[in-house]
Amino acid sequence: MAGSLYCVGVGMTLGAHICPLSRSYIENADVVFAGVSDGFVELWLNEIHHDVRSLQSLYGKDKSRHITYREMVDTMLAEVKQGKNVVGAFYGHPGVFAKAPHDAIARAREMGYEAKMIPGISAEDCLYADLGMDPGKQGCQHYEASQFMLYKRRIDPTAMLILWQIGLAGDLSMGIDATGAAERRLLLEILAKDYPLEHLCWLYEAATSPLQTPRMQQMPLKSLIFADIDLHTTLVIPPLTPMIPNPLLRARLQQLQTQGKEITKQQNNVIPFNTSRRKQP
Repeated sequence: MAGSLYCVGVGMTLGAHICPLSRSYIENADVVFAGVSDGFVELWLNEIHHDVRSLQSLYGKDKSRHITYREMVDTMLAEVKQGKNVVGAFYGHPGVFAKAPHDAIARAREMGYEAKMIPGISAEDCLYADLGMDPGKQGCQHYEASQFMLYKRRIDPTAMLILWQIGLAGDLSMGIDATGAAERRLLLEILAKDYPLEHLCWLYEAATSPLQTPRMQQMPLKSLIFADIDLHTTLVIPPLTPMIPNPLLRARLQQLQTQGKEITKQQNNVIPFNTSRRKQP
């Protein structure tokens, strides 16, 4: 069928993080929808393509984000149905904390259109680089802040804990306004079960312009209640204690490896049977 949808990531830092493939899709699209909240990014996209339409006007005060996301999907698919090659350009990675791109691609495929997601550099990627943290060192746990509060989770304090959208922690309205100190106090009640309130954490915000510096503010957890927090602020809690060794499992793994080496040794010592026929005297 004519018409296609590509949801691409433009990265976090203006003009610096977009990959050549995403830029190519934007340049060759019939229409580009901008799912970004920064006017400078929209202006930059307008330099790449002549028909860039903002999706930000679909947000509204006292309006559920679920409604906005559905309208974003409908808006992009309306152009796809007209046979156009449509690109949705989203902040960071289009599949990370972005519901509309996932839903739009799924619906486009159900209707028989070509649809694909192109990854981009996300806030998570920037976080590891800016804070110098390796998620593979002691492990890493990621949760959206409100989801973390509303569902029972088993936290491992020996691993890093990252709570996204901390500015919306405890929000039940799915609106666009930040929550306040009362909701953060409830969040701290949950965290206090595993962390002392003096434990140092980070408030992080990735740079969105080459001239900006990322926000990397360290403070004790107890200071979180009255901290200056925006909608895109991320809470990073480093490990509290070292990892706890499991000597029993280590011994079992060593036993398996020893047995494997012994079996390999025995196989190498076996003389292969000669199946060739003997010559008659």
